[in-house]
Amino acid sequence: MDLLAIYLNDHLAGATAARELVRRAASRNRGSDYGRVLERLAAEIDEDRDALLAIMRALGRSVDQLKVLGGWGVEKLGRFKLNGRLLGYSPLSRLVELEALALGVRGKLALWRALELLAPDEPALGSFDLSHLIVRAERQLDELEAYRLQAAAEAFGGNPDRSSGPRS
Repeated sequence: MDLLAIYLNDHLAGATAARELVRRAASRNRGSDYGRVLERLAAEIDEDRDALLAIMRALGRSVDQLKVLGGWGVEKLGRFKLNGRLLGYSPLSRLVELEALALGVRGKLALWRALELLAPDEPALGSFDLSHLIVRAERQLDELEAYRLQAAAEAFGGNPDRSSGPRS
């Protein structure tokens, strides 16, 4: 049993779900500060997913298409969550999306750190800048947290001046 292949494919499924989620969230928030940061995050998530695919190729691990399809499907099913409105997007939708994205980025950060530990024993990883991927994931988490706090204040009627989130 190839545990590394399983691990990488699990993360690829997660990256696929995150890619779909961030694209949808960016389109729902177009024209706002949320939309701008989500559009940039979408491009970075695409780059990170491509990096993971390149790492898998370099390590000689194949893509489990069923897991990738599962990641895609999980994101689609997640759209049916209750958000306080019968139809349409609500402030709760935004908050839950930002929280889900933060969880995904936290998982991605864990992946990059695990691969960094493996790198001394896997020469194929030497051509990848894992430290750059780690720093980018940490920045993404910080940014998502600021926007998540702002979204929470907006969703629940809190005072956004008391949150450490961005101002829209």
